[in-house]
Amino acid sequence: MELRQLRYFVAVAETCHFSRAAARLHIAQPALSQAIRQLEHELGATLLIRTTRRVSLTAAGEFFLVEIRRILESLDAGVRGVRKIADGWGGLVRLGLTGTAAHTHLPRIARTIRHRLPSIALEIHADLLTPAQCDRLRDGTLDLAVLRPPVIGDGITVRTFETEALAVALPAGHPFAARSSVGLGELGGEEFIMYAAADSVVNSAVVRACQSAGFTPRKAHTAQGTAVLLALVAAGLGLAVLPAGVRAVPFEGAVFRDLDDVEPVELALAWRRGDDNPALAAVMAALDGELTAA
Repeated sequence: MELRQLRYFVAVAETCHFSRAAARLHIAQPALSQAIRQLEHELGATLLIRTTRRVSLTAAGEFFLVEIRRILESLDAGVRGVRKIADGWGGLVRLGLTGTAAHTHLPRIARTIRHRLPSIALEIHADLLTPAQCDRLRDGTLDLAVLRPPVIGDGITVRTFETEALAVALPAGHPFAARSSVGLGELGGEEFIMYAAADSVVNSAVVRACQSAGFTPRKAHTAQGTAVLLALVAAGLGLAVLPAGVRAVPFEGAVFRDLDDVEPVELALAWRRGDDNPALAAVMAALDGELTAA
């Protein structure tokens, strides 16, 4: 049984006329008649009642028409979906975001994709540190990442789109909480809460900044993610120096203050080098005007 036979049968069933069906299909009537007879032979059932004046459906033909229309509609939908994906207008993009980027950038990214590429689905993986995102890009479980350079390992392309200042998260009752800004050098005697990952990009930036200010931060506690880190700050167990986007994560018991004279950190898009996923290319093009290039 061939797909063309099914389409031929639907055309005859809908027109109830072999000549009109043949004209609609742009084939010769004898070829159409032969194809329908072959279909009936393969099915072992008569689908059409033929007279000199008209063609009508048997009970088996009426049932077959319903089923074949459903199958053909599903097939056509599948073809349209494949073409959309091949053209970059459909498919799935798995997006990872580091730290506070889920709060500061995900809403804008998601709105842009929904507006410009409504057939593309975003699968979100939030609060991933840069090393974990690099691993996932390489093993194919992420397609696109919002992370903080430098990336870990090879095979990843990076495009920086923003620099972000550092801020300090303090317990609400801390003496510095009454001020609008704090000098990093003033934090030399404080206990720090930092990310648990040994190769955290934010940790490295904080340590470098502190050493430039004349001290090495005293790490009192660690946290796997930003939410837990802020909870420890709110509990009064220490302070944390973080990208200023942390202000987008209001946390009862913690306050955020500017840090004076501290180098900013970068935020970048990253993807697997040589990735030929059309959906990824379409997403990158859509975001090109939304995320300001550095």
